[in-house]
Amino acid sequence: MSHYDVIVIGGGIAGVSIGFELSKDRTVCLLEMESTLAFHTTGRSAATFLETYGGPEIRALTTGSRSFLENPPEFFEAALLSPRPLLQFAKQGRGSVIEQLHADVLPLVPDAELLDPAQVAELFPVVAPDYVERGMYEPGAMEIDVAGLHQGYVRGLRANKGEIVKSARVVGLTRGPEHWVVETADGERRTANDVVDAAGAWGDVVAELAGAKPSGLMPLRRTIFMVNSPQGAGTKDLPIFGDIDQSFYVKPEGAQFLCSPADETLCPPSDAKSDELEIARAIDEINAATTLDVRSVTTSWAGLRSFVPDRNFVVGPDPEVPGFHWFIGQGGYGIQTAPATAQAGAALVRGEAFPADLVARGLDPDRLAPHRPGMSVAADH
Repeated sequence: MSHYDVIVIGGGIAGVSIGFELSKDRTVCLLEMESTLAFHTTGRSAATFLETYGGPEIRALTTGSRSFLENPPEFFEAALLSPRPLLQFAKQGRGSVIEQLHADVLPLVPDAELLDPAQVAELFPVVAPDYVERGMYEPGAMEIDVAGLHQGYVRGLRANKGEIVKSARVVGLTRGPEHWVVETADGERRTANDVVDAAGAWGDVVAELAGAKPSGLMPLRRTIFMVNSPQGAGTKDLPIFGDIDQSFYVKPEGAQFLCSPADETLCPPSDAKSDELEIARAIDEINAATTLDVRSVTTSWAGLRSFVPDRNFVVGPDPEVPGFHWFIGQGGYGIQTAPATAQAGAALVRGEAFPADLVARGLDPDRLAPHRPGMSVAADH
């Protein structure tokens, strides 16, 4: 049996990023159950870099990832970020919600700006009259080259002599006196000192194989669809436009808009499909909020965003299963936070201190710890 310092389970952005970080000073094997990497959520993401998105821990990980994304290592062959400002809005009667969010994000995102309805209309001219009470503009928001980021991590992992094995579904995880024995569906067995569970929506499935207590992970379906812009490419430079209450968002994509109902429907780990009812609901919302007059959809797809009930990541060693490390629950934030989260996760696998930069940004490592107090209690959201 081949032996490694670390076996990472999962080939999405979580697995390849922590695998790369660990491969700098460890022998690493990454196991992916599909025949291609990033087949599920990572490969279907319309990822953007939004520093005002998520709770305090997420914002710390996002802002802590900016420098890496702006100046990536040599394995990343192209620029990973391109400008795409974010304009969030509050409907009539909901202005106080966006005002509170603005106050919350200012310490880490000082250029976030509160807007009145006229200013919102100036930035997003297709907004419907009298629909918006308040807006918040994030000029530093970016689009992320998801494939470029993922492939850069893959190249870096391989350059560091890490192995990547596809079509390798893990069916057994047994802890021996000295190491783990990891068995895959093809009958192969490999051993490792440490195992990292970066299996996305399948995170609790993997954990149960290892004898670890489940995290309560909830895979939630998110639908995406494309519509033509009535102005063609004339709208291509508009900001992302999203409801603070998460009823929808639209993102310009050339002569089209990428749209989402921002749905979160509990779904078993699977090859997720788009929800036609949610698409219809979102079209109604978009047509009420804008003058886009959406009448048809050109294409649609879906992915799974997996959270534990308190909506924070699960990163770190299991307190009851030696050598088993959690790296799951990144939900819709995993790509924009990948650099900082991978560095933090790798430090914990090594038994090192949590990165000081993230602590300085207000991130408490205990808020990410597996089986932390309150982890199973749903946060207000």
